[in-house]
Amino acid sequence: MISLDINGSITEVETTDDVPAIFVLRNVLDIKSVKLGCGLEQCGSCAVLLDGEPTLTCSKAIGDFVGRTIETIEQMQSPIQEALLQGNAIQCGYCINGIIVAAEGLFRRDSHPDRATIIRALEPHLCRCGAHPRIIRVLMELASR
Repeated sequence: MISLDINGSITEVETTDDVPAIFVLRNVLDIKSVKLGCGLEQCGSCAVLLDGEPTLTCSKAIGDFVGRTIETIEQMQSPIQEALLQGNAIQCGYCINGIIVAAEGLFRRDSHPDRATIIRALEPHLCRCGAHPRIIRVLMELASR
């Protein structure tokens, strides 16, 4: 049994420390915003905030998350998600949860990031639909407010 701090609640989970975090989050705890894409930390769709920092969950063991704060977009009260929707920056939606997590982590550290900083923050996130230019445009608009 391990104890996890997820979205402001302590949750007990029956598992071993070496199970990939994404399997515990999706399959045991039913947190569907954390998506399995590549399983190799190359697409970013499995991102959560871990102690406020964007962290990919597909290759990390759940034991690495014990004693730390895990946030998913279900808990986030952020203008980023609404701005992306209003700015028509979302296409298929598969990558967007990880991108929102990355942007949230960035905007918590720097409320007015420049374009290069936004691009660096989104670098680990693959969008096969090609929505990155629209996403960057919306995040730039949000950063200028």
